[in-house]
Amino acid sequence: MKKTKPTLESYVRSIPDFPKPGILFRDITTLLQNKTALKEAIALLVKKYKNKKIDLVVAVEARGFIVGGAVAERIGAGFVPVRKKGKLPWKTKSVTYELEYGTDTLEMHQDAVKPGDKVLIIDDLLATGGTVKAVTELLKQDKAKIMGIAFLIELVDLKGRDKLEGYPIYSLIKFRGE
Repeated sequence: MKKTKPTLESYVRSIPDFPKPGILFRDITTLLQNKTALKEAIALLVKKYKNKKIDLVVAVEARGFIVGGAVAERIGAGFVPVRKKGKLPWKTKSVTYELEYGTDTLEMHQDAVKPGDKVLIIDDLLATGGTVKAVTELLKQDKAKIMGIAFLIELVDLKGRDKLEGYPIYSLIKFRGE
């Protein structure tokens, strides 16, 4: 009998009641630590975007950096980190956005993106869409052209795509209710 190849989904650990009761946390560290799964995930993203003439990959801290940096290097693009307030050493621009309970602020260097730059946004997870929607707002300030938004995981039931309407979205792994 022929062995079947494990899916990328099979490398994602599900942790019930984290960070609070009722939440099923999707942990990508198990995918990242497996060299075969990590290589496949990066290869799939590269294949999707390598011919799109992307100038910059913009990634959200912290897990988005892992995937975003690898993809940027392989498609011949630069890399721009988006970080929580106060973490970048140069002049920044910021956007504050709503969380489930309160607000958060993301920052990017003022000189990181130029008008007309073709950018790909990468993050590890699409849940409610608030974080990446905030990143699109930062990029709109620069008049960047968003060529796509890519995620390792999408939690479909949380409808994060609704906040990102109008942008091409690509998710490697999709989880539906459990």
